[in-house]
Amino acid sequence: MLKTILSITGKPGLFKIITNGKNMLLVEDIISHKRFPAHSRDKIVSLGDISMYTEGEDVPLPEIFENARKLYDGKPVDVKALQADGNLRDEFARVLPDFDRDRVYDGDIRKFFSWYNLLLQAGITEFVAKEETPGEEAPEETK
Repeated sequence: MLKTILSITGKPGLFKIITNGKNMLLVEDIISHKRFPAHSRDKIVSLGDISMYTEGEDVPLPEIFENARKLYDGKPVDVKALQADGNLRDEFARVLPDFDRDRVYDGDIRKFFSWYNLLLQAGITEFVAKEETPGEEAPEETK
């Protein structure tokens, strides 16, 4: 699901891929729905390709977003209040208990929560693609 949602360095917000052209992508801001080209010289990263450091194996960002959605019942997080109270790392530990405290910085945590809030504001609440269990068939479409 998050493979089509992008972060572009130097541009605030998150963007959805509309189409691709020669040496560029046409992207749309997920909140304002304004479209513009993102060129090959821009640093573009898909949220589906990002992971966070933990004490064990790195955890993909979509799984962490799903943990946050379950923890906060799909409601946004007040990042400024957490930062003002000095509880940013403690709150993130509730979302991802074994995150690597040496390699995950406060800026990474702020960005995670702000992206989470932007996704919710855009109406995106499915972060992990639902997988079929073995032996279970997908429901048939009705015509």
